[in-house]
Amino acid sequence: MTKAVLGIIGGSGIYDLPGLEAVEEIKVASPWGEPSDLVRRGRLGATDIVFLPRHGRGHVLGPSDINYRANIDVLKRMGVTDLVSLSAVGSFKGDLPPGTFVLADQFIDRTFKREPSFFGAGCVAHVAFSHPVAPLLQKRVAAAAAAAGIGHAVGGTSVCMEGPAFSTLAESLFHKAQGWDLIGMTSMPEAKLAREAEIAYCFVGMVTDFDAWHEEAGPVDVALVMHHLNANADKGRRLVARLARDFPAEHEPCPVGSDRALEFAIVTAKEQRDPALLAKLDAVAGRVL
Repeated sequence: MTKAVLGIIGGSGIYDLPGLEAVEEIKVASPWGEPSDLVRRGRLGATDIVFLPRHGRGHVLGPSDINYRANIDVLKRMGVTDLVSLSAVGSFKGDLPPGTFVLADQFIDRTFKREPSFFGAGCVAHVAFSHPVAPLLQKRVAAAAAAAGIGHAVGGTSVCMEGPAFSTLAESLFHKAQGWDLIGMTSMPEAKLAREAEIAYCFVGMVTDFDAWHEEAGPVDVALVMHHLNANADKGRRLVARLARDFPAEHEPCPVGSDRALEFAIVTAKEQRDPALLAKLDAVAGRVL
């Protein structure tokens, strides 16, 4: 069995994690470039926690400026086995109002400016991604939300747009008509990269607004988002604290194989693999390389 290390990526409004004990701030070098910030490692109770603010402290990085590959790589280097991603999102459903936490488990990727994979020319890999979220981890997060009294929903589809501008009305109405539940700017390629790194992943969409479709709520803007952001951030920290309290000491094997995603994914013949790329993949794919 593998020792469980719980990783937390803090989205908009969550730039630290109060309550961590024995905290170290560590600058972790990555061959993929600079991560969003220093990594904070500590403990909540008996659970080892590794925390990284997605946008950097002070929110210095926009959604398209984040080095998603470096972020996931440094978390892997820190031993993270299970990763909870906290993200501010808009809602397409009237029964998912601001303040609700939605544990979406499907994604639509509408980004176009981001590096989507650790693999490429010199070492090609295709991971299974039909079920992007690790179900056992999602169940634990849902149980923690219930125990902490946080209004939440389990399941749903979140579309990831490039940003940084919010949706046009036409885009919002289109996405709503597809039956999708949420919209955000940061879930992809983060979830894909976590799968390539064989890290169990759970997404928590913290609803701040109704995007642009809701006639009574009006169009989304920063003022509206900020109105709900602080309350959501406090609940996000409570969720993590409650999750850590009952988190297992050993990583639970993932039913959808997220922790074994590279088992048969690499298709490039060994003699044809690029040594320079293999060197960069030491943390992400070292288990199979």
